[in-house]
Amino acid sequence: MGADEKAENKKDELWGKGKEAIGKATGDEELESQGKLDQTKANLKQAGEKLKDAFTRND
Repeated sequence: MGADEKAENKKDELWGKGKEAIGKATGDEELESQGKLDQTKANLKQAGEKLKDAFTRND
């Protein structure tokens, strides 16, 4: 996984955590859900990149 991709995925994950926290604090369920979704997307991207790296290293 490239450093740029890692940083982008981590940024997306942290952004999602922030949105979730703000949503919880303000009672905005939609924002909270968006934050959770952003985190899930970032985690899936990270998992995909790790899987791709595993296959690349074993070739």
